[in-house]
Amino acid sequence: MNEELRKLSREQLIELVEIYSKDWLACDGLWFQAVEKRHGMDGAMDCDKEIWRSFTVIEAGRIKEFLKLPDRSGLEGLEKAMRMRLYANLNDEEYIIEGDTLTYRTLNCRVQRARSRKGMEWHPCKAVGEIEYADFARVIDDRIDCRCISCYPDITEEERKGCCAWVFTLRA
Repeated sequence: MNEELRKLSREQLIELVEIYSKDWLACDGLWFQAVEKRHGMDGAMDCDKEIWRSFTVIEAGRIKEFLKLPDRSGLEGLEKAMRMRLYANLNDEEYIIEGDTLTYRTLNCRVQRARSRKGMEWHPCKAVGEIEYADFARVIDDRIDCRCISCYPDITEEERKGCCAWVFTLRA
């Protein structure tokens, strides 16, 4: 353990988590843009999907262990776990549980804002999101299915054009 971390206050640790989250996303974006520049969007998306197949399972497993969630922790467990993801420190998000569904929306997407600022086309994240969110949910509870409501390039919620929305359903 880094002994310097033990010397930090709670507020400093929270700030450091936010810095680490931004650094992680910057690294993710920079490698993606390098692959995109060299191999085009399709090549970059192929690599991105491959990476997320592994990373999302690792992240979900570590969060599940940290939170001490049972194997079938339902939608409440999924919401708790999603609130601990690196993305949760970077984007404004909304979670709504109604019956056997959890609706998750990104209300302000840091990735799409950054690409827009740089004059780049939007990241077509739906294909990656289908892997990322479904696999994350399955690690938390294997009874949970995931479906996209709106995600670029398939936007159905025009008022949130650069943001995504997903619905998770708990099967009986």
